Amino acid sequence: MSDKVKIQDDKLSSFFEQVYAVVRLIPKGRVTSYGAIAKYLGTAKSSRMVGWAMNSSHGQTPDVPAHRVVNRNGLLSGKNHFGSPDAMEKLLKKEGVKVKNDQVQDFKKLFWDPALELEL
Repeated sequence: MSDKVKIQDDKLSSFFEQVYAVVRLIPKGRVTSYGAIAKYLGTAKSSRMVGWAMNSSHGQTPDVPAHRVVNRNGLLSGKNHFGSPDAMEKLLKKEGVKVKNDQVQDFKKLFWDPALELEL
């Protein structure tokens, strides 16, 4: 259960920063998709750009929990950008998310939709 948060475009200087702001709000133990973030930001066809933002998020301050962002089917499609092939899975499992064959189990139950949880 997340508090409603208003993200104002004028306070964020770039698309990547907007993506990072949304990803930082994903609760532990929950996941969302690249497409859900893109849709929330009003750029529904830019899910690939959200993926690029996640690939560039390592080392950001404050931290960006990029491991909580998966593809629309719950697959760990960004796992190769975590230093080791199983790092993304380990981070999710540490939060109680079950992963099998690189796919989040109970994906629909764990799915966090920023369009429902946040206000623009």
